Amino acid sequence: MSAWRSRFLADASDWQSAGLKRQRRVVRPVSATQVEVDARVVTAFASNDYLGLSRHPRLIEALAEGARRFGAGAGASHLVSGHHAVHEALEHELASFAGKPAALAFMNGYVANLALLTTLAGDGDAIFSDELNHASIVDGARLSRAAVHVYAHADLDALEALLRSSTARQRLVVTDAVFSMDGDIAPLRALLALCEQHDALLVVDDAHGIGVWGPEGRGSVHALGLQSEYIVYMGTLGKAAGLSGAFVAAEQLIIDRLIQRGRPYVFSTASLPALAHATLTALELVRSADAERRQLERHRERLRKFASAWQPFRLLASAMPIQPLVVGDNATVIRIAEALLKEGLWVPAIRPPTVPAGSARLRITLSGAHTDADVDRLGTALSHIVARAGTIPT
Repeated sequence: MSAWRSRFLADASDWQSAGLKRQRRVVRPVSATQVEVDARVVTAFASNDYLGLSRHPRLIEALAEGARRFGAGAGASHLVSGHHAVHEALEHELASFAGKPAALAFMNGYVANLALLTTLAGDGDAIFSDELNHASIVDGARLSRAAVHVYAHADLDALEALLRSSTARQRLVVTDAVFSMDGDIAPLRALLALCEQHDALLVVDDAHGIGVWGPEGRGSVHALGLQSEYIVYMGTLGKAAGLSGAFVAAEQLIIDRLIQRGRPYVFSTASLPALAHATLTALELVRSADAERRQLERHRERLRKFASAWQPFRLLASAMPIQPLVVGDNATVIRIAEALLKEGLWVPAIRPPTVPAGSARLRITLSGAHTDADVDRLGTALSHIVARAGTIPT
């Protein structure tokens, strides 16, 4: 047997025995909250489609209309010939939505974070990153060639000490606004104060805040009323906005720098003009989705009433649609997720390395499209399954 095959087979065996092997499930959407998986229709608490917009008739028609008007593809990168008028219009609207002077659209949030961190920092600079930040931030920081300092989750004292001792030419503090696996919120107001005090840019990844928090769903920075030239804002469009893509909103000087030097932007084919056209409609729908945001809050309160029946497992404190139930053991969380699926309820089991070892969890994700009955059904089924967790077969 070849050396590479032997090594890779051993790795695969290790993943399997540790309960870390992942499985893709092929789905067919039925509605905003239901999918067909494994030949049966289940209610999903697994999607980041927080407002249920991915199935909205206006959004579907806008995407189709965009294809009819602008064709199937952009044809080139933005700096060659792929920057269409509709891309320009979208970026103006995104800047207005974020309340910043300028914006730049990207294919997705991962690419946006790679571009941001590798363009705004380099040799001689320093990046200060929360230990629970998304993988795209971790990878972007590593690729930047800047010195990377990871501070304990939301630990302002630790961050201040690092900033005070730093002699770097340029300093970036980067944080998720809403942490995707815990559902908690970064102390953005205090982080901004530290950044202004120490002349550091604050990069805010608001992938899970945009659409569900703040006036008109305009995200975490707006929710807290923060305004500063030090804020560099990244928002995604593939979650609450129901589509795909991301954007960075910041001072014009920063956006210009990304256009000139952001390699993931410069050397990528532009996103579909049809998608840009549909995103304009998505932003309208996000702004007008107050009813769905109120529904999300009611669902969260309704779900948490079941939490006492889920002991010894722990439902983390979260004011967001992300409601994580920490189980701990990899094998146990898989058994519970599979038992839920047999009851027609899909809640993903999240395991390391996505979360720290020993903190495997069910990531319950609520949508404004869920009904009260959906939430009650999940709460009741999970209560019954947790009560017999030790007897669920592997």
